[in-house]
Amino acid sequence: MNERLPAIAHTAAPAAIDPAQQIGQIAVQLPGATAVFRRLKLDFCCGGQVALRDGAAAKGLDLQALLGELSALQRPAALPDAGTPSELIDHILARYHAVHRAQLPELIRMARRVEAVHRDHPAVPAGLADALEAMHEELLSHMRKEEMVLFPMLKTGGHPMAAHPIGVMRTEHTDHGEALDRLMALTNDATPPEGACNTWRALCAGIRQLADDLVDHIHLENNVLFPQFEAAQGCGPAGCACG
Repeated sequence: MNERLPAIAHTAAPAAIDPAQQIGQIAVQLPGATAVFRRLKLDFCCGGQVALRDGAAAKGLDLQALLGELSALQRPAALPDAGTPSELIDHILARYHAVHRAQLPELIRMARRVEAVHRDHPAVPAGLADALEAMHEELLSHMRKEEMVLFPMLKTGGHPMAAHPIGVMRTEHTDHGEALDRLMALTNDATPPEGACNTWRALCAGIRQLADDLVDHIHLENNVLFPQFEAAQGCGPAGCACG
């Protein structure tokens, strides 16, 4: 299992963040920025019309350090070369497992706020925070199983016992897809209503990013990583031919 995996398109460099852009605009366009702004007490909701550089200056913040922190949140739009299975696993851990762990708590916090503040709005996504919490728990459990059981097996070149955990992961991936469908149903396909506040708009942007990330994550495992080991054992998505 040391052969190279199929190449995937190289990542384009993300656009630089403009310090003249309004804080509220950045909060909506850059998933994860709300957590940074909240920690630094930069108002991105009601007072989000202030330019980032002006808001940083008013709080006595280091603008370059802030820009660096925000730039680190930018996610590649394309996937890098997969490399070997071990390299692909390392990519999945850094690009998806770590990102999901950062994404979901902030989405849950924003969903709770939107549901509370806008509870009388006809489009309020009632039940969204609970759905996100359930997804968070399921993903944490799923990722732990991969990190503790399956990925160590695959990194050593595979094992006859790997077929069972791969099958479990495939089943759970289907469950994750159904959970994403529930999120989209609750949020009108992650589309905020007309006149929505910046928090609501940022919440929808974050859910769209989560959906894109999770779909790419599942694709890499189901269609690139797992088949390399299933083929070696005479197995496929439906099970092992050896019985």
